[in-house]
Amino acid sequence: MTGTVDVPTIVLIAVIAFALSMDYEVFMLSRIKEEHDAGQDTANAVAFGLQRTGRIITAAALLIAIVFASFLTSSATNIKQLGLGVTVAILLDATVVRAFLVPAFMRTAGNANWWAPGPLKRLHARVGLREE
Repeated sequence: MTGTVDVPTIVLIAVIAFALSMDYEVFMLSRIKEEHDAGQDTANAVAFGLQRTGRIITAAALLIAIVFASFLTSSATNIKQLGLGVTVAILLDATVVRAFLVPAFMRTAGNANWWAPGPLKRLHARVGLREE
């Protein structure tokens, strides 16, 4: 039916957008953590981490957005909704979230970014897990 929004399509958009954005965020946060472990303070670690991942995340987001935007040429309304929704979500995540929200939050949180629960710290110390 024309003029309606299919609820399962909205759920699918949310799931796809969440999965893709987690890939970007984990990649970016791992670079930030590497910089912090190398001795940088939080502000510099965030800046260097964003600098190191900026081009590759932007390029990947643009490629994925182009692919999903091509869904808009479909004659099926559900596919068009999926294409538009995921395209907008990916572009928002790659620009607003990655460029503004994550750095602002990490800078505000400061050293709390690197906090781990006591039991987890003890487990890592006992087992000898280290990131290298």
